[in-house]
This record gives sequence, structure tokens and C-alpha cells, in this order.
Amino acid sequence: MREDDDQWGITESVGVTALGVASGRAMETLRPDGLVDDPYAEAFVDAAADEIRLPARPEDARALAAEQEATEADWQEQSAYIGVRSRFFDDALTAATTDGVRQVVLLAAGLDTRAQRLDWPAGTTVYEVDQHGVLDFKDGVLAEQDATAAAPGAERVVVRVDLRHDWPAALRDAGFDPQVPTAWLAEGLLPYLPAQAEIDLFDRVTELSAPGSHLAVEHFGDIVAHLGGADSRLASLSRRFGIDVRELFFADDRPDAADRLGELGWSVSGRTASELAGSYGRPLDPDLAQLYGAARLLDARWDAPR
Repeated sequence: MREDDDQWGITESVGVTALGVASGRAMETLRPDGLVDDPYAEAFVDAAADEIRLPARPEDARALAAEQEATEADWQEQSAYIGVRSRFFDDALTAATTDGVRQVVLLAAGLDTRAQRLDWPAGTTVYEVDQHGVLDFKDGVLAEQDATAAAPGAERVVVRVDLRHDWPAALRDAGFDPQVPTAWLAEGLLPYLPAQAEIDLFDRVTELSAPGSHLAVEHFGDIVAHLGGADSRLASLSRRFGIDVRELFFADDRPDAADRLGELGWSVSGRTASELAGSYGRPLDPDLAQLYGAARLLDARWDAPR
């Protein structure tokens, strides 16, 4: 079970979910109609294979299906949702930089490689905020790929701090400037935070945001409270990952993310994962839609004067 100040490496607790996302991006990258192109995702999965086996290629999914209570289709479904949300957030960050933003903060960056794989305008700084264990693993793998630096024209800055601690101070110490617009990303994060930490996160992001800032958020809302059944899709996912994913969530009551951001002064828009998947020409499988389809992917803008 989770504790308020627990820590983890990449093959334990919440760290495993970062590997699961990398697995999904690797599988999606190899699809002819893939929604994301991540040339480094496969390397993360391979680097952890001695401790946890996840697919990075279709043949991996077939081999694992023969050993687990899962099918190749189960793995493909998981990668489909990862593809949809990755595409949405890629587009949101690209739109922010098109709007003139040159400061990007990836909250709980995990194994995100947007610093390397997106086309950033010259002068962009990408801050990656996460726990030591996760970022140490990530940098080790990227070093082997000669990819620790950001794409040409941008700078990547790693900030090793827990988001339940004083991360704004760590971010400022790393060079972050709250007086200029920022593009914030909270992807695959909120369910893993206690309610008060989520409230504090939005408060702090708002305090650090200059007019013209953007914020993109993955919001599950009440979905988390309904994922715990022994026969649920999430239970199947837990068996595949080797940890009980259901125990990683904090299911305590919390304000709706879109409502809370609106109260703070953000202009918020959003679409469900099912709606987005349809718009991308990749509708979610009915079972997957039942699990993830109602998740909302939010895009918010801060224009209020200080």
C-alpha cells in the first residue's frame, strides 16, 4: 500500500508504471499508423528486462501472451491509450511553443523523452521533475543512447525532487523563471498523488505561472474509485506488470481537476480519451474504452494578470 512519503526505483511501485508507459510508446512507435514516434522507449524496456518483462515489439507481446494471463491484443490495447494521450500532449506542448512559450516543465517526467524527440524552437528549456531513482535510471539509459541532451536548439534540465516536497524551490534553483510563460505537463500523475498533494500542485503551478502560460493535464476523476474489482481490466494489467496497480492509486476524495483549475483562474478545455481517439482515426477498443475512455485530457491557459 502507498504511504505519503514513499520512494521508488524504476522496477518498483509507481516506477513500474513509467516502464509500462515506455512499453506502450515503444509498441505504438512500431505501428504503421502510430500516434507517437519515440526512438528511445524500447531502450528503457530492454534495460529493465532482467527485473520486469514488458513488450517493446509485437513479437514480445506474442511471447509474453504465451506465459501470462494476457493476450497480444491486451498489450496492443494498452499501447493504444498511451498513443492517444501522448499525441494529445505532444500537440499541446507544440501549440504552447507556437504561442511563444519557451519554458517547459514536465511534472513527474518519468521516462518521457519529449525533450529529445519533439521539434523545439531555439531557446526552449525543458525541465524534467521527478524522483531520483527514476531519473537516475532514465539518464543511464539515455547516456548509452548518446541522448541525454535535448533536441537541437533546446536545453534539458533534470530536477530531482519529489512532487510532495518543495519542488518549486528546486525548480527555481535549477534556473526556472516564474516571470515568463511556462508550458506545464501533468501526464500520468494525479492518481498517484494524495488529494492534498494534488490541490497543492495546482496551487503552486498557478503561483509560478506568468500570463500566457499553458497547462496540460490527464484527469481520471471518479474513474479511479471504480477500478478495484478482482475481475477488472486493471486487475489483469496488475498481473501483467507483476504489481497490484490498484494499490498505487490514492482514491481519496478530491476536487474535479477542471473545476479546480477554473476556480484558480485558468481557462480550461478538454476532451475524453474516447473522443480524441475517434478524432485521430484510432477509436478505442470497447473494453479499453470502458477502462480509460472517460479519462479527460485537459488543456488550460493562464491569462490573468499578477
